[in-house]
Amino acid sequence: MNFFSKLKSGLHKTRTQITSIIGRPELDETFFDSMEEALIAADIGLELALDILDVLREDIKLEKVNTAAQAYVCMKEIIVRLLSVNKTPDEFPPKPWVILVAGVNGVGKTTTIGKMCHELRNEDKKVMLGAADTFRAGAVDQLRIWAERTGADFVSQHAGADAASVAYDAMEAAASRDTDVLMLDTAGRLHNKVNLMNELQKMVRVIRRHTSHAPNEILLVIDATTGQNALQQAKAFNDILGVTGLVITKLDGTAKGGIALALTRKFGIPIRKIGVGEGVEDLRDFDATEYVEAMFGELDSAR
Repeated sequence: MNFFSKLKSGLHKTRTQITSIIGRPELDETFFDSMEEALIAADIGLELALDILDVLREDIKLEKVNTAAQAYVCMKEIIVRLLSVNKTPDEFPPKPWVILVAGVNGVGKTTTIGKMCHELRNEDKKVMLGAADTFRAGAVDQLRIWAERTGADFVSQHAGADAASVAYDAMEAAASRDTDVLMLDTAGRLHNKVNLMNELQKMVRVIRRHTSHAPNEILLVIDATTGQNALQQAKAFNDILGVTGLVITKLDGTAKGGIALALTRKFGIPIRKIGVGEGVEDLRDFDATEYVEAMFGELDSAR
């Protein structure tokens, strides 16, 4: 099964629910009521759902749309536009390009790093992995295995070591070895634990003390099955770190999918990657059009 098929399969329940809610209405208020219900059911949230419908009403007038199927296509185009947040971070010489990966417990940070490392190594990039998650049992070993599997360099310290110290050592090693990309794993932490969030701030300060323009990318990994709670997570991490990109994982499970739209609309942070499984090829660059097709499909599919 290819990547799009896995994404489509993962969002099958949402797609079926949306099209079944809308059914075969005429283009009248019943259609808009049904669409509102469908968007909320998809985990998009009430406020954003109403905003989308306001835009849809305007587009319908401008485009002189007169059928529910045409209106549904317009709605998908609106959502693609909302999801298409393109902010590519500027590249700074000298190397390395530094990526800090953060998130709450259990979202798949280390696995995400491993898959991204695999991708970068296939592009002939010289990559280093820094194990700044010094608390979780097995985290260092897990990252080391990914480094060995992909042929990346690896930097770690003893269990319980200061995460900022690991980050600094990794920066030194990456600079001395002419590394193209340094990826730093961090310990999973609840977004409402102030001391742990402050530790992340300390890591960033230490990294910037070493190289003023680093980290070049701060990625927040979000479990898609978290739903609307992901908004609180994103706010907390963004307030502390200034997140530059999102990675949304576990879209092959029970995720409804709408949280991707809620996140981009609220924070204006681009989605860099999405994940649909445990395989090394199951993490890909985010494509808004592909995502919306997987999530919404065709209105005719309900008939």
